[in-house]
Amino acid sequence: MSLNIPTGILALKGQKINKIEFNSEDRKVLIQCQRDKRKSVIDPLTGRKGRINRLVRRQVRDTPVFGHPCWVEIELAQVYLSKNERRMEQCSFVDTGCYFTHRFCRLVSGLCRHMSIEAVSRHLGLRWESTKNIDKAYLHETLPALEPDKLTGLKMIGVDEVARAKGHDYMTVVYDMVNGHLIWVETGRTSDVFSSFLKMLPIETASNIEAVAMDMRPAYQKSVRDCLPNADIVFDRFHVMKNYSAAIKNQRRTEFRKVNKEGKELIKGCHYLLLKNADKLTESQSEKLKRLLDENANMNTLYVMKEQLQALWSNTKVEIMEQQLEQWCELADQTNMTYIKNFAKSLRKHKTGICNYAKYQLTSARIEGGNVSIGMIRKRARGIRDTEYFKLKIRQTSVPDNQSMFYIGG
Repeated sequence: MSLNIPTGILALKGQKINKIEFNSEDRKVLIQCQRDKRKSVIDPLTGRKGRINRLVRRQVRDTPVFGHPCWVEIELAQVYLSKNERRMEQCSFVDTGCYFTHRFCRLVSGLCRHMSIEAVSRHLGLRWESTKNIDKAYLHETLPALEPDKLTGLKMIGVDEVARAKGHDYMTVVYDMVNGHLIWVETGRTSDVFSSFLKMLPIETASNIEAVAMDMRPAYQKSVRDCLPNADIVFDRFHVMKNYSAAIKNQRRTEFRKVNKEGKELIKGCHYLLLKNADKLTESQSEKLKRLLDENANMNTLYVMKEQLQALWSNTKVEIMEQQLEQWCELADQTNMTYIKNFAKSLRKHKTGICNYAKYQLTSARIEGGNVSIGMIRKRARGIRDTEYFKLKIRQTSVPDNQSMFYIGG
């Protein structure tokens, strides 16, 4: 008994399935089709009806069938309009000049979202360049456009920089800090780059922005002062503590050079103990940290001041936070530790932006979450040479992955 395959299952619109073959040698499936004669011949450029000049057969790669690679042999008409006008008709499931169906491209792009290009290439038996170009073209076509000139309702935004690879092609990324969506990405990390985004915003939208979260880069600060004079700058807690961690690291090196052999053994391996919160330490780590703090006064001061600095962000009033920050800086000035004194100078310089946290309770958690996703892209690809492709992959991180990558429909 023969079975008829409903055309809706394979979704090869405009084609009639003649035969399905399986090549046992190369383990490939071939679906042979014939053009549906009931379909009118339409010129893709003008939309006018024409007549068939000739029929052309071609094979295109489709999604696997029962785990086997699959090709579809289709038949397309060359439309005759006049003596000098002949064009190939369009196919609903394959782009002109492409040798892969739309659903195969979607499969490739879905896999590339979670796997490296090299892994996808090996899995599907494609060239590395073909896999990357399929993913890039699919993302170009399907990702929603980032249109700053149409943004509305922005209250708080965040800006940060990311790199395509270490030390290469920095990008500026901008997030809506209320809903966490990526709203813009562009090559470069200068003031002009961020300003170009702010200037594209509708006047009403720009005037309603209350706060901008960022690190302490002067370039982004300049953009906000020039383009959003009514918005407050909020320096992120994460970056402040990161700078203090760097001060601890440098001061620890200084202490290591000053102490005797026994003191050096005690300081070795304690860097992360000083940075970790007390409730995250194991019992053995707590004992080692306690010994260090008991025997080295400067290390003890560093640790206590770290705890006091973290406590600043429990304030909900700007004035109180400013007072406590100034008190912390005065304590830092009284120490004999150069790196801590320099850090205190930086805190005073950025005091307003740091203490604006008490007003907005704004952190860069959403930005850092996005940066983690971007970091995973870099890690899987070991750096991406194509800057335009990297921008598309960054934009993809803000789009929910709620559709199956193994979708079979057209």
